[in-house]
Amino acid sequence: MKKLYISLLISVSAISFAQKVSDYQYISVPENFKSFKKQNYGLSKVISQNLKFKKYIILSENRGEWPSEANSNSCNVLDVDVLNDSGFLRNKVVVEFKDCNSKVIASQKGSSSIKEFEEGFQDALKQALLTIPAANPKEIVNQNPAKEESKQVYLKEATIQKPENIKGNSGKYGNGKIVLQKIQLDDHQFILVENNSSVPFATFKSTTKKDNFKVKLKSGENTFGYFENGTIVIEIPKENEEYSKEVFSEIK
Repeated sequence: MKKLYISLLISVSAISFAQKVSDYQYISVPENFKSFKKQNYGLSKVISQNLKFKKYIILSENRGEWPSEANSNSCNVLDVDVLNDSGFLRNKVVVEFKDCNSKVIASQKGSSSIKEFEEGFQDALKQALLTIPAANPKEIVNQNPAKEESKQVYLKEATIQKPENIKGNSGKYGNGKIVLQKIQLDDHQFILVENNSSVPFATFKSTTKKDNFKVKLKSGENTFGYFENGTIVIEIPKENEEYSKEVFSEIK
């Protein structure tokens, strides 16, 4: 009886927690989940299909491809991540939904006894998504409107105007093939913009380690970058989990 009570309590808590997801219409799904380094096992496709069935609109990581309604208020968009939580005998995943402030608003666990990785992880993911309700979108109020407005202004200027006409930019950088403008959005992030491009070449967000950044490329891929001896270095993902190094030196 005690076990049954605990099980019911966990189920109710999960459903109550997940109901916040239904306030959103748009969910951004990455092509690959960082927790699955060697193989994505088709998880992005599975989660996209599942959420579409529940009336959510699936977006890519590239904001340049978002509809105007989502771009005008990024706080109406949830980011989703799938974490590998496997044990010795079972394939397990944790699905996290994060708001525009990177706060986890819902976390769902799923597990499968299927031993094959691809089939097992997909089955675990489907189990984790069972309690996610259908979309019933509401307007999400941005709790930090000044920051979002400032970011939108900078992004608009950076992607529409020519970089040399933008006030407050932070210099030009090149690698011998292309020239990019570095634009500081705030204390924790900046972008590199190509001349006449509608989408930033790369978006940098600071990490806990000084001069190291999470980087989102124009292609939508996630990688990392850092400052090194006055240059900006980006690790460009290649096949077989390999990376090539792109070094951008300041042009004075």
